[in-house]
Amino acid sequence: MKKRIRKLAGRYKMLDQILITLYRSYGTHSHLYILGRVLDNEALQIAKDPSFFKTIRNTWKQFDTFEVPDAEVELVLPGKIIATTKSGPEGYFLFDDVLDQNLAEHADEEGWVDFKLFYRGPLGKRTEVLEEPFTGSFLIPDPEAEFGVISDIDDTILHTGVTSFLKWRLLKNSLLTNAYQRIPLKGAPGFYKKLHLGTSGKNKNPMFYLSNSPWNLYEYLKLFLDHNQFPKGPILLRNFRTPFDRSLKPEKPHKQKEIANILKTYPSLNFILIGDSGEHDASIYTDIAAQYPDRILAIYLRSVKHRRQMQRVQSIIDNFETTEVLMVESSKQAVEHARENGFIK
Repeated sequence: MKKRIRKLAGRYKMLDQILITLYRSYGTHSHLYILGRVLDNEALQIAKDPSFFKTIRNTWKQFDTFEVPDAEVELVLPGKIIATTKSGPEGYFLFDDVLDQNLAEHADEEGWVDFKLFYRGPLGKRTEVLEEPFTGSFLIPDPEAEFGVISDIDDTILHTGVTSFLKWRLLKNSLLTNAYQRIPLKGAPGFYKKLHLGTSGKNKNPMFYLSNSPWNLYEYLKLFLDHNQFPKGPILLRNFRTPFDRSLKPEKPHKQKEIANILKTYPSLNFILIGDSGEHDASIYTDIAAQYPDRILAIYLRSVKHRRQMQRVQSIIDNFETTEVLMVESSKQAVEHARENGFIK
């Protein structure tokens, strides 16, 4: 209770523990883009077989965050490149820098560059830094990549129930079900592995995962993707807006903005877009394809059982001729189309 009162009063002089969450991101050989968050929280522990009450507790902990604003953090890259920045009001910080050194020299076979992060802010006598240093990684796609893949998460590879009545299934699946117990849509991991391999078989094609879920669910979604052996890729979520948030709303939808940023970052790389017919993926993806007509190789939309949504989506794709849009009932259909079009073996 004392900690909650300190948060409401904006007092962070008595920090209990420093936790820095680093989000998988992406960059180029000379441009890095690293996002993270500084919190006064315990590290989230998700067990494979927790009790119902532990699941509820973990869900609560993901949203009951104690943000640390104005926290100084130091980034150390391979080659001893050091940069510093400070966190904002909600604990988020961003390194968005152009560097002289070729960062790709330090990437592994799939293009991942590891880095270290240190907390350099003030510490109380009893403050514990949970990890020193904190470690993360960002992706630099290989120049030999055949194409990139940008995929939605919700109801594209992970069933959420976003189209259910009053979204009650969405709440149950996202908040009351353990990440280890979530089952990917049938055939999705295998299809994504094939796209990652491409026709070269070298695991060079970069994968990007998008969701309208808040950053609070990052660890949950990362665990789901890793546990089900989806190819490793940047995970791009959004800020959690409360009814009391007075800040300006983004001009463009989160997914549209993120896809445009990826396309601008890699101007010589073409992409496959994967989403579902449940929400707004069809309109966002076709709008992107219209803006970049030579960059989008194909659009796959997984069908959801919602008659009105399906009719709306069908009306969009029936009149769209810039890029082929395929509505699929299963991953098998997508695999067959990708093979016929020379995207996979």
